[in-house]
Amino acid sequence: MPYFDLSPAQLEAYLPEIDEPADFDEFWATTLDESRQAGWEPRLTPVTSPLRSVDVFDVSFAGFGGDPISAWLLLPTGAEEPLPAIVEFIGYGGGRGLPSERLAWSAAGYAHLIMDTRGQGSTWGAGGGTPDPHGTGASTNGYMTRGVEDPATYYYRRVFTDAVRAVDAIRTLPGIDASRIAVTGGSQGGGIALAAGGLAEGLVAVMPDVPFLCHFSRAIGLTDREPYQEIVRYLSVHRGARERTMRTLSYVDGVSMARRATAPALFSVALMDTTCPPSTVYAAFNHFAHPTKRIVAYEFNDHEGGGAYQWQQQAAFLSELGIQ
Repeated sequence: MPYFDLSPAQLEAYLPEIDEPADFDEFWATTLDESRQAGWEPRLTPVTSPLRSVDVFDVSFAGFGGDPISAWLLLPTGAEEPLPAIVEFIGYGGGRGLPSERLAWSAAGYAHLIMDTRGQGSTWGAGGGTPDPHGTGASTNGYMTRGVEDPATYYYRRVFTDAVRAVDAIRTLPGIDASRIAVTGGSQGGGIALAAGGLAEGLVAVMPDVPFLCHFSRAIGLTDREPYQEIVRYLSVHRGARERTMRTLSYVDGVSMARRATAPALFSVALMDTTCPPSTVYAAFNHFAHPTKRIVAYEFNDHEGGGAYQWQQQAAFLSELGIQ
């Protein structure tokens, strides 16, 4: 795959203006307040597993509108002091899978909450089990245009609220240091992590990998890859819906979320990534509000980004911040 986006120098300076609705903050404050009012105490169920160095718990917590959201909680066996925690969000189409698939953070001494993504979990991986009980109007295959007619009904309003409520939930669980919570995820999970970084209070780190859901106006005109193509396909049929659709997307754009971040950040970007074009990632990074931020660029990689190499970067970043 050849380079197709801006040059490295242009990417580092790329600071686009994006359309942001005047009621963005009010919209999200009201959404989160309503969901918190509909909340209930998280439920924690021990799980018997063949893992010997990790304790596994099946977690259910109240997400958007009080909807039950599933997650795994992995704890290092024998931990005596309250642990710093990593909340991880999953890539597009995947679910929380099996606990044995993601052991690195608990092996490194962190509590690790892996959130299921509502309605997803049947495209790759070992599956998910959280339904999305809310209906949708006309939409394309996939999740990008579900409820896109209005910000109030849009699918990612629910997912982003789930993410903030996951942070709320882990702070209440036994054995967790509520003052040391970080968020991470790759692709869609990176976009969700950015949303949590902009909407949740008191995080200590935000670590999005090759994040999706950023700078929609550029992405949909630059890449022909899914999932952004779902929006293009929708607009090719609903020919008069561009203004309405872009207005809805403006409430969930990762650039706007990055502008509101209050914790240090470590990003990754792949310069040959045609799924999440580099300029869309740099748009969020360059707008990221916290002054402590770093981006690792993988020059010759597509959407796989840094993979395990980036996890090592994340672990070192948290260590530098004293979160261990």
